[in-house]
Amino acid sequence: MKSRKADKKAVFAIVADIHGNRWALEEVLADARRQGATHLLNLGDVLYGPLDPAGTAELLLGLDWPALTVRGNQDRILFEAAADERLHPSLAHTRSHATPEAIAWLSALPAIAREGDVLLTHGTPANDEAYLLEDATSAGVRLRPAADVAALLGEQTATLVLCGHSHLPGSTQIPGGPLVVNPGSVGLPAYSEEAPVAHRMETGSPMARYALAERSRESWRVAWVALPYDWEAAAAAAEGKGRADWAHALRTGRAV
Repeated sequence: MKSRKADKKAVFAIVADIHGNRWALEEVLADARRQGATHLLNLGDVLYGPLDPAGTAELLLGLDWPALTVRGNQDRILFEAAADERLHPSLAHTRSHATPEAIAWLSALPAIAREGDVLLTHGTPANDEAYLLEDATSAGVRLRPAADVAALLGEQTATLVLCGHSHLPGSTQIPGGPLVVNPGSVGLPAYSEEAPVAHRMETGSPMARYALAERSRESWRVAWVALPYDWEAAAAAAEGKGRADWAHALRTGRAV
């Protein structure tokens, strides 16, 4: 796990689940600068999808401000030989359009990382395919009790824990422990999934989402941001790759 000393005056722009949506990322980065962000914390699933992995990687690798990124589950499958492109058309698109430099960058990312007393993870510290804040059940998706979130964090110590994977903005305060924050998804506001049970994750709008965090005395002040951007361009790109499901999600924030 990577760790480095945190700047107490830092304003963190927190992003997750970009999924190759360069159009959304451009707007998020521009807005974060306008809001005074000094550092970027990226929670993974960066390039995967039928959109613009090359343009997304170019933006992130060319940043001129401090950034720390962890690997998501769909970053990981890009360089796992066992992943079958015939079953995953978005995987084939991403692999064929991302540069070797971008894939090498993803393969070198840690699964979890620390920025001082801030912990970054994609899913849970032990499993990049598990939700930290939410529990998907046959009755629907519910917010986990704080005690269950604490159990999933295990022995990890932090005052602020950042997670992604579910694409849903939200937070849980662990009594006597950290604030756990999901910034929502920059680039994909809804999706459907079959595991662990069939469920949908939906924000209900096509906005690009991220969060800003800074210290407020001994605690954290967090603001969630939802931004308009050219989601029609992103949806048209998805349609051009035969992904009507992505196009619908990008335009509506609803899953097919």
